[in-house]
Amino acid sequence: MELREIRTFLEVANHNSFSKAAKKLGYSQAAVTIQIKQLENELMVHLFDRLGKQTTLTHEGEVFYPYAKDVMKSLASAKSLLSQPEELSGSLLIGTIESVCSTLFPSLILEYHRRHPNVNVKLIIDSPGTLLSQMNSNAIDLVYFLDKQVFDVKWVKVMEKPEDIIFAASRKHRLAGEIDLEVDQVIREPMILTEKDASYRLLLEQFLAEQGKEVRPYLEIGSTEFIVKLLRQNAGISLLPEFAIRKEMEEGRLVKLQMKDFHLQTFRQIVYHKDKWISREMRSFLELVEEMEGTKQAQMTT
Repeated sequence: MELREIRTFLEVANHNSFSKAAKKLGYSQAAVTIQIKQLENELMVHLFDRLGKQTTLTHEGEVFYPYAKDVMKSLASAKSLLSQPEELSGSLLIGTIESVCSTLFPSLILEYHRRHPNVNVKLIIDSPGTLLSQMNSNAIDLVYFLDKQVFDVKWVKVMEKPEDIIFAASRKHRLAGEIDLEVDQVIREPMILTEKDASYRLLLEQFLAEQGKEVRPYLEIGSTEFIVKLLRQNAGISLLPEFAIRKEMEEGRLVKLQMKDFHLQTFRQIVYHKDKWISREMRSFLELVEEMEGTKQAQMTT
């Protein structure tokens, strides 16, 4: 049994296609067919059913699949340990959402680059659902997102932090000094909200729907940074994660509106696929996040 045969088997299984696997590996389709046949002969089982244009794993193929994954994962880990250069120089592909990217990532990426200047980092910004789907297909190394608590047996969750979602406005806004504000009072004001697929926008709409109410923003936009700029100019009220405007509140430009009987919470989460080989670049990023989260927590308690 050769490693190339195992690698070819995994590619065919992942793509459900001999032709797509051949293209990915740079082989001819005939070469892929021969390798799979050789593997089947050695294992003395039939690994794939090919019915018309459909290629699917047989029961024996499904049994063999996790073992094949473990073989390639162990090999990659061994190669990395045996040939590690002093400096990290690989790549890292991170999926995240706009609010996390615009507020938390600048300092995070800057520090990561300072420590590992030769690593190429690429950020993909999209909705949590799209990012998690890309992670499941190995198009993204890890996902740093904001949403309700989500779980999947295919994922490893390395961080889960609760975050309050608040109504925010300029300190000059007429409601800024009020206490025990009713939701009705707030949503009657000019509202600036994120797009409908944002997790915390959905939380607000669900909260209001339970009371037979709805919100009609005069502006919907996916940029948290743009929303914050408008709030500074006293252009309305928005609903945002508290961490996204913490600096603005500390500097006295924006305030959290003091609500009555209103509390929304979501979670910052980092996950990666359980079958993902953890590169040194990926491990270093996760360690940096943990370090910076610990530093931030210490600052908040002092």
